[in-house]
Amino acid sequence: MKVNFKKLDKNAHEPVYGSEFAAGADLYALTGGVKVVFAPGETKMIHTGLAVEIPEGYAGLVYARSGIATKRGLAPANKVGVIDSDYRGEVMVSLHNHSGEKQEIADGERIAQLVITPFLKAEFCECGELSDTDRGGGGFGSTGKI
Repeated sequence: MKVNFKKLDKNAHEPVYGSEFAAGADLYALTGGVKVVFAPGETKMIHTGLAVEIPEGYAGLVYARSGIATKRGLAPANKVGVIDSDYRGEVMVSLHNHSGEKQEIADGERIAQLVITPFLKAEFCECGELSDTDRGGGGFGSTGKI
């Protein structure tokens, strides 16, 4: 699959897969050469300097990178960002510092990963009753399975 991208800044890094079988392509911070400092619990929008052309019928999902999320507590504030196929603006990553310590992001650092995935568009139909199941309206933990 081909996904077109445009560098909005000459210093932007193209998305890169870290290995042959990686599902997500790394996204890189574009900070203008300065370190971005996060206080504990702080959220900041980080530029990538890229715009992407997601094919129709697909979405770009922006996930945390496991290394900085688990080791440093920096992960997308919205957990998973969604890039729709009709969006042509800059891809930004809203990073949140979940740790209890100050954290920094350097220019050119890998900050998130982009997964391109197909999706199904549903037609939502209002009805008076829904079909019955064994679980019914049981919520969290209602199946008794761990």
